[in-house]
Amino acid sequence: MANEQAIQVEEGKAAGELTEAMKAAIQERILKQIAAELQLPAGRVKTTMGLLDEGNTIPFIARYRKEMTGELDENQLRDIEERLTYLRNLEDRKLEVIRLIDEQGKLTDELRGAIEKSVKLQEVEDLYRPYRQKRKTRASVAKEKGLEPLAVWIVSQPKQGDVLAEAGRYVSEEKGVATADEAIQGAMDIVAEQIADDAKVRAWVRRHTFEQGILRTEAKNAEQESVYEMYYAYQEPVRKLPPHRILAINRGEREEVLKVALDVPVERIHEYIAKQYVKGPSIVRDILTNVIEDAYKRLLASSIEREVRGEMTEKAEEKAIEVFAENLRNLLLQPPVKGKVVLGVDPAYRTGCKLAVVDDTGKMLEIAVTYPTPPNNKVAEAKAKIKSLIEKYGVELIVIGNGTASRETEQFVADLIGEVKTRKLQYLIVNEAGASVYSASKLAQTEFPDLDVAERSAISIARRLQDPLAELVKIEPKAIGVGQYQHDVTQKRLDESLKFVVESAVNHVGVDVNTASPSLLSYVSGVNSTLAKNIVKYRDDNGKFESRAQLQKVPRLGAKAFEQCVGFLRIGEGKNPLDNTPIHPESYNVVDKLFKELKLELSQLGSAQLKDRLGQAEPEELAEKLGVGVPTLRDIIGSLQRPGRDPREDVPAPIFRTDVLQIEDLTPGMELKGTVRNVIDFGAFVDIGIKNDGLVHISQLSNSFVKHPMDVVSVGDVVTVWVLNVDLKKGRVGLTMRKPS
Repeated sequence: MANEQAIQVEEGKAAGELTEAMKAAIQERILKQIAAELQLPAGRVKTTMGLLDEGNTIPFIARYRKEMTGELDENQLRDIEERLTYLRNLEDRKLEVIRLIDEQGKLTDELRGAIEKSVKLQEVEDLYRPYRQKRKTRASVAKEKGLEPLAVWIVSQPKQGDVLAEAGRYVSEEKGVATADEAIQGAMDIVAEQIADDAKVRAWVRRHTFEQGILRTEAKNAEQESVYEMYYAYQEPVRKLPPHRILAINRGEREEVLKVALDVPVERIHEYIAKQYVKGPSIVRDILTNVIEDAYKRLLASSIEREVRGEMTEKAEEKAIEVFAENLRNLLLQPPVKGKVVLGVDPAYRTGCKLAVVDDTGKMLEIAVTYPTPPNNKVAEAKAKIKSLIEKYGVELIVIGNGTASRETEQFVADLIGEVKTRKLQYLIVNEAGASVYSASKLAQTEFPDLDVAERSAISIARRLQDPLAELVKIEPKAIGVGQYQHDVTQKRLDESLKFVVESAVNHVGVDVNTASPSLLSYVSGVNSTLAKNIVKYRDDNGKFESRAQLQKVPRLGAKAFEQCVGFLRIGEGKNPLDNTPIHPESYNVVDKLFKELKLELSQLGSAQLKDRLGQAEPEELAEKLGVGVPTLRDIIGSLQRPGRDPREDVPAPIFRTDVLQIEDLTPGMELKGTVRNVIDFGAFVDIGIKNDGLVHISQLSNSFVKHPMDVVSVGDVVTVWVLNVDLKKGRVGLTMRKPS
């Protein structure tokens, strides 16, 4: 059987097409590589690959196919998906390269084997480089002049003979070779290109450059003030450069503030290449030595520097995207503030502060504008207007966007709160990043066609407090502003990563199908923007959904889409209480069996008695009897114990304030409560109630060593900090989370 498969593979190679045996071999190779790279059992990887190929989404697999994957989490599944895509593209490229070389009649079994064994795209491209069609080069010109045989003679390193005499054989007026020296130079150019195209040499030089290279930066104009001043005369080993510094240097270079160079010890490179090409004493030894130096200086150095810096940038981007993604997830999963009438304020100077009152469901009640800030300073008039809104609608919270004029508006609001004696009022400043993007979008125009951009922004600011997830999904993720160098990374990769985060967060929380916007629904597993609009249209035309099964009547929502999405959609007051839980309808029969086994009724859902009985159940003992896997049964029991639970409820609520803290009020050692607004490679920014967030440097996050700030804090965390230092001139505050002794 093995011999038969081998024959099929060889026949496929000869025919230039993939046989089933070849496809199976490639699939097996990919499977083994992913399992090894991610250190996961091959069986779990194979199952996941199959589930993905069947069109299942990652949220669905992670939640409802735990037995099949061995409970791999979303991040592990995402890693498998990413590597699967990369390696399949790699295999396609291998086949393409093999075909292109074969068409030139230069494909050998050894070269084919090297290409097939490559595990990185760079390795494949290195192997293909000598056969790639090039633009006109010194080597190609020399070949046109018929000097390739002379190059071969030099590489053979003869021990006897006369170099000039040999070269003289190639002097030809017709071919444009005037002298023996010209012939030798042309042959040297051919050999130099051969060395520069050598896959083994390139791989070694690339590795050596990364391990031994020093990145140096200097200012183009040392007198110019800029944010890059620390890099005006800077150097650091390539292998030690942290991601945020790489991206900062790249930006400084792109903005033409910095000059960047990569210095590498060349002697070791010359020695390595000589070891590969110089076989011993010969009459051309000096020529080969010169060729090696030329090959590196003229052809290899700049090319390898570009590749190394490209690889550095790629890794830095990966880290920046990872940080942004984690920050975004934590921001999206901030707890909603429910049951409150909220006044949203979009602050401004000349054009006034736009106000929006929204009820506890997010419905807009009234829009207004006041002018309490400079240059208008109509403070008394603004107070009167806002007090009337507070009394008219029973406002309990005021939410201020953190944009232009926010701190002046905050002072105004704090003074106003002190004057209102009829009710308890508090305020909060929220990050308004992306609010203007949403306000000018077609979605906002459809939602509030009669309002201007700033008025829509005030509504968005208010709703961000009531339900951060539902509001923030309306905004392009990268505009939300919890990243680091997000404009300096590959936007396609950033978009893909952030989209995955939003999908993960939305499906983790679940979506009320009777209140969700098309924007929110479009992130549900298996639902695209068209289906999201169809769901809303069906709801508008037919009234609220009464059961999950009713979703099957939505146009274009087929069986596969229903399977993928239904477990993440909730129906709060439907016919079946299970429709308001994360339990998938495919497991409703398991719930029936479980209730019969424990002598419970569905009508008891939400009662303390049912919760206690389920708490005493042993999933390991019951699973086999009920014909279900243990992980699924655990999830079912957890969902039944807390029906309608919002997982965001476990996160601490935001800090509400009634008075303003000025930077001038701060003194070293002062203890404060704050909210983490952003986490970056070198620390965390914390909102302590002053104009600018304070920075807790990574060295001040803990008494013990911290590898990365995310190991200690997350966006939205409420933390205790102490003031380290205050820079009034620059408006900066240094904070510490290490309690002073």
